[in-house]
Formats: sequence, structure tokens, C-alpha cells
Amino acid sequence: MSEAPVDVVIIGAGASGAALAWSLADTKMNILCLEQGDWVKAEDYPGSGDDWEARQFTDFGFSPNQRGRDEDYPVNDSESPIHTSMFNAVGGSTILYAAHFPRLHPSDFRTKTLDGVGEDWPIDYQQLAPYYDTNERMMGVSGLAGDPAYPAKTPPPLPPLPLGKLGETLAGGFNKLGWHWWPSDSAIASQDYEGRAGCINAGTCLVGCPHGAKGSSDVTYWPDAIRQGVRIKTHCRVREITVDENGMADSVIYYDADGNEQRQRAEIVVMACNGIGTPRLLLNSVSKQFPNGLANRSGLVGKNLMFHPYGLVRGIFEEPLEGYKGATGCCIISKEFYETDTARGFKRGYSFEMLRGMGPVFTALSGMGSGHIPIGAQHHDGYAQLFDRTAGMVVICEDLPEESNSITLDPDLKDSNGIPAPKVNYRLSENSRAMLDHGVARGREVLEAAGAIDCMTEAPLQPAGWHLMGTARMGDDPERSVVNSWGRSHDVRNLFIIDGSIFVTAGGVNPTNTIQALTLHIADTIKERLATLFDD
Repeated sequence: MSEAPVDVVIIGAGASGAALAWSLADTKMNILCLEQGDWVKAEDYPGSGDDWEARQFTDFGFSPNQRGRDEDYPVNDSESPIHTSMFNAVGGSTILYAAHFPRLHPSDFRTKTLDGVGEDWPIDYQQLAPYYDTNERMMGVSGLAGDPAYPAKTPPPLPPLPLGKLGETLAGGFNKLGWHWWPSDSAIASQDYEGRAGCINAGTCLVGCPHGAKGSSDVTYWPDAIRQGVRIKTHCRVREITVDENGMADSVIYYDADGNEQRQRAEIVVMACNGIGTPRLLLNSVSKQFPNGLANRSGLVGKNLMFHPYGLVRGIFEEPLEGYKGATGCCIISKEFYETDTARGFKRGYSFEMLRGMGPVFTALSGMGSGHIPIGAQHHDGYAQLFDRTAGMVVICEDLPEESNSITLDPDLKDSNGIPAPKVNYRLSENSRAMLDHGVARGREVLEAAGAIDCMTEAPLQPAGWHLMGTARMGDDPERSVVNSWGRSHDVRNLFIIDGSIFVTAGGVNPTNTIQALTLHIADTIKERLATLFDD
């Protein structure tokens, strides 16, 4: 069945899809977003009930393979040391993210020039700076101006989230070592902001925020975009993008909520499906003009997959830290080891993101898994010595692009509509391994300086594949990139990509702020070029 044509169809209603819809809405074009998930109601979030921790193992877990929700599609990541984490809904993976919201550094855009690794971006930090400002206002970022790790920038719109006793304890460890730390920029409202209530420190961030304080894009960008006339259709799973005889994208084929095949025609097609979903859809869009997948004349669609390899370091303290209070991953950040120092034995670097303490269920599971909570007569004593006495951090390592790390179509695994599932082909590089080892060792030093009496570590953290980047990267050379500096496909002049797949390098920080800043940059460029948008 073919539906009435639209001016713009956006595939995906997550972080980037929402930002683009909001920005383009003022053009008054007919804009439609197709989302394979649905809206999540506040009362349906696990944080509205007592079983919120347990549901992180079921319908609100990180992995689509674990959840098995109707909206999910399977991912074959069985041979990767890092497993995929993402969520399908209006708001996308911002529903489950920690809302840790740093920017990339200026050096992240010039790694080849500075360090001889990766590739330089076709844009730089200063071009994105005003879009970072806009995005931080829209998402409601809490933070503190003056971080010496960055060039001077516009202060966040809200004051920082409170450090609490746990944050102050960890900051003390950094101070003893003389290492950088700063209150995190967090897309969580520290006080009431533009109709959203301030954070109540419930700590349920990673299973969604029923309170509305966390800046997921369903409560930030989408309400205003919809007020301006943008439409969202939910439970629409896109199978392929078709092209006409001139090689221009002309329609999107998708399955509706009842499993019926539909065709949506559009003048402009925008992909916002994340670093796995986008290459999956492009590779599945085969035609006479594009026998190896849509927009893939470079052969780079799906190549250069980058995660952020994570190391986890937790310390056990003698005193209660009130760590169960506060936003899960938004406390303080350290950039002490962010820039390249070849004496460390690897190129580029990493950041430390502090973690709050664990809730009662995760305390029990973690303690039993590590042997700190025994089975038997000492079980309750072991639990009491662990609950509210843990604090730690994750080491977020920059992953360098390698063509061998890729997304392909699995020859056997399919989703419920028969669409081939993506297969993750990924190995941890020697550079990443050395970086992880260095970061975990330095993390232990911080915790010991802060007073930890014991430490637990894990690296790489297996379920931490929530940052999906690089699989359709931007660049000026059509033979070395998939899209240009403003997200337009080199091969298909009315096809745009705006999600993390267009990243050239990964940096060593959470990517959502940069994904959305890039999207706003692309949207402005589209608006500036509307009269000549499809010209060579």
C-alpha cells in the first residue's frame, strides 16, 4: 500500500531524529517520522514500582536480545567481547541512557593530524560549538562553567547536580593525586526547567525516568516539534529504502503494527537509526544501482564500527556513602588521561565517569558474583558490609576506527518481519587493551586514595555496547566516506544520515551531545541550501 508523499521522512525517533524534526519544523515542510517502537508512558517505567532493579534484567534491560520486546530486533553479537545495548521507542536509547552529557574535545576532530591515527573530521569543534549550546539548552543540561579541560564555552542552563557524600569522597581521591576532575555536564534537570520537574535523586535513570527530569528526547525535542506540525507514526519497522531510475531515494518500505507492508514516498529521506540500525538498513536496500547496499559505492557502509570499550572499577569503603541517592552516571568526570601521551604505551586516551552506588538488588548480585557476600551464616553480614559502601567509576576508552570492525547482515538470523538481523564483527585492538589496562590501574589508585579498602574490576565491560559509531562516516572524499560534512550521502543526493554512524572518530566521552549537535548543524545546512539541496 502506498501512502501520500511527504517532503521529509525521518527513520527513527531517538536523539538525532527528534533534534532534526524540531529544527526543520520551522520550514513548514510536511515531515513524518517512522519509529519502530512506541511512546513510553511515565507509569510504565520501572521506576514507578518497587521492582525497578529487577526489570533491568527483563523488559527494560540494555540488550535487545535480552528484552525480546515486540519493538526490538535481534543482534548477533555472540563473537564480540562487547555486546550491543540500545532501545527502540520514541526517544530511542535516551530512554535508558545515564544522561552523562560531555562534549568532544577539539583534538577529537584532528586525530590524524595530531597523533597519526584515525582520520580528521571534515568539520571542527568551533563549527559545532553554537549547536552544542542550543542542544544543551533544549535538553536541559546541568553543569558548572569553567572546566579547564575545554575551551571557554557557554555556561550550562542549570546548576550542577549535587555531588553528595559519594562524589565528595571520590573527588578527594583525585585531589590527593593532583588529577583533574569536574562536576559532570548532565542532561538531567537539577531544578524545575521548562515544564519538567527537577531531579529527586531516585537513582532509576538507567531504566527510564518516570519523573521527567532526565532529558530523553521524547520530553525535550519532540513535544515542540509535534506542536509545530511534525508527525510520528509508531510501530513502523522499515525494511528498505528504494531508489528511482536516477538513483534518488524515492520511498521507504516498512511494516506497520499489524505486519502489513506499506510504502512511504518522500522527497528527502533521513536516517536516524543508530550506528547499527543505519548500516543494517542500507545494506538491506539493494537495487540495480546499488547492488552492495544503498549509498555504498565506497564499500564503507558498516565498516569502522567503534564502541567505547569500558572498564569498571568499584571500591568498597568502610563508611556509608549515600551512593544510592542521585543520578546514576552523573556525578563527576575526569579528563586527566584524555589526550595522547605516548609514554603510556597507546594513542589517544580516556575519561573517567563516576558512578553512584548500587541499589539493593545489584549490591546482592554483584557481591555474590565477586565473592564478597558468602552463602551461609555470614550472608547477611557480608551484605551489610557492602550495601551503600561501594563507589566507583567507568573508564571510557577511545576506540580507533578499523575497517575490520564492522556491521554485516547475518545470513540466518532475522527479526519477526523476516528482515535480516545485523551481525557485529568486532575485536578489541591492542591500543584499546593497553588503554583499558592503564585506566583500570589508575582507577584503583583513585579509589585507594579516596579510602577504599578493596576494589573490584571488569574490563572490557561486556554489556557496555551502548555507544555505536562510525559505520557510515562523514568526509570530503567519496572514496573514504559515506556522507559529506553536512550528512548528505555522496551517492544519493536526497539521502541524509544524522546518527552516530557518521562519526569519524569516537573520542573518549559519551557521544549523545555530539550526535545532536551534529544533527542541528546538518538541519541548519539543509535549511540554508533548500533551493539547491540536490545539486552536485
